[in-house]
Amino acid sequence: MFNESKKWHLKGIEASQKYDEKNLFYTHIHGLAQTYTELRDYQNALKLFKECLEYKEDTEIILGSYINIADIYSRLKDYDNANIYYKKGKTLCDKTNNFQGKAIVLLGLGENYQHENKYQEALKMFQEALVISDENELNQLSIISRSTIGNCYLSQKKYNDAKLFFTEALQKSIHFGLLQTQIEIYDELRKISIKQEDFKNAYLFYEKSIHLKDSISKLERIKEINELEIKYQTTQKQKEIESLRFENEVKKLALASQEDAIKNIILKEEIFKKNNENTLLAYQNSSNKKRNEIALLKKNQQLKNLEINQQKNLKLLIISAFLILLIPIIALLFQFHKRFKVQHLLNIKQSEISSQKINSILKEQELDLIKASIRGQDKERQRISQELHDSIGGNLAAIKLQINNLNSSNFSNIQQISQQLDDTYQQVRNLSHTLLPKKFSQNKFLEVLESYLNNIGEASKIKISFISYRKEEINKLDENIQVEIFKIIQELLTNTIKHAQATEIEVQLNCVEDIFNLLFEDNGIGFETKNTPKGIGLINLENRINKLNSSFIIDSKLKRGTIINIEIPIFRSKPKALIKKY
Repeated sequence: MFNESKKWHLKGIEASQKYDEKNLFYTHIHGLAQTYTELRDYQNALKLFKECLEYKEDTEIILGSYINIADIYSRLKDYDNANIYYKKGKTLCDKTNNFQGKAIVLLGLGENYQHENKYQEALKMFQEALVISDENELNQLSIISRSTIGNCYLSQKKYNDAKLFFTEALQKSIHFGLLQTQIEIYDELRKISIKQEDFKNAYLFYEKSIHLKDSISKLERIKEINELEIKYQTTQKQKEIESLRFENEVKKLALASQEDAIKNIILKEEIFKKNNENTLLAYQNSSNKKRNEIALLKKNQQLKNLEINQQKNLKLLIISAFLILLIPIIALLFQFHKRFKVQHLLNIKQSEISSQKINSILKEQELDLIKASIRGQDKERQRISQELHDSIGGNLAAIKLQINNLNSSNFSNIQQISQQLDDTYQQVRNLSHTLLPKKFSQNKFLEVLESYLNNIGEASKIKISFISYRKEEINKLDENIQVEIFKIIQELLTNTIKHAQATEIEVQLNCVEDIFNLLFEDNGIGFETKNTPKGIGLINLENRINKLNSSFIIDSKLKRGTIINIEIPIFRSKPKALIKKY
């Protein structure tokens, strides 16, 4: 898989050099360096990352290169060089006010100091990262900073200090609903309690860890049940589609049988013509034979001229009568042939009309599918709007009135207001859960997406190619990111079906290090990106991409199709993975 990534990055470098796209060139250089890092070819990776430092127009690429170079030196246990590049990254973050990048750099410096047993310097870096994370509401980095401080104290056997920071990290994890992080912290607290011989608390932490694991297992079972239900419904729909296909095949067979019948009639007509021709030839041969006999009789029997003339006249009368009868027969045959030809043309027209009706039925089915999808989205938006207005809006209005009327004489209402705030928070949380597509919690993300693309391809008669790289990493992405990616692809497909007149679409998903890449390409009519006004679809797409702190490039020309490249940064729960964001 990494060799495939290497191949495509090399192609990207070649294409960006051809079209003089500097940003795209250094982006592929950075991606190729990350691929070499995964392949443990650290020398080539360092060489390419240092080449990226020459590109001064994108501070994100420079900062990412500083952090990745420092990370490679850390893997090689060359902590002095690693700290030099971490500090360069810290200086760049100070200039650009990049608080998130600065917190990541400080966590990397602290980890290096901890490896060197310089616990005081490590604690200083971790605590500074904690302050930045709390001030800027970087909640995930805040939890990681507290956990790393706890691990540092644990390495020094300062169990009470370690327990304090792990407890703070646990509270934040509970607040944000990070179940897996809670399990890991409960395990660390259990180890500390065992070290302190506090076996009662150790058992309590163990019970909570087991309880969370059981809860996760229960949720997974519920997901499996829902998944089976969805599969059943999908099977029923497939049966209906197969039934429609069978009816279409029956109609096609009926048309084919009509064509065979027409061919048989034409063949019979040709046979009839041949028989008529043979009959005429037979009469001609017979006439010639009679003439020869008459000539012979004239020479041999001069005496019987009168008798022969009488016989000849008689025969001529017979032939004339026969010809008189034959002419109407030929006229009737001509009229029959003419009528048969008209009927044949009518049958051809009827076949064309039937084919057009079938195509119109298929088009109506496609429109029905699209309309049904739009109606579902409208109903969901209406439900969410009503929920926000009736439940959450009403609660907030009541809380506001009570706070305005609050004075020294009725502080007893504070508890009631607190309870209403808790209820409102729970409603918001429930509403947010209902917004997440159930399929993502019941199936792997790529399976859902591939099934969706196949359904759209069958409905729209567009050939859709789907390629994904590092499937396990993509399936493990945060569910919120998966939802946004799915909606972005929906928006792109909708725009393509409506406007592009495309027959082929290619969708590529790549996840390398902490960068998720979406490449969407069609062979439609294209458009001029500079002169075309932004529609609602493009504005929605930009809003979703900005929401993910992502970047995207649109490459389109008239009669050349459209290529859209989107890159989304991904944050993980461990410092190492967060560092590879760039």
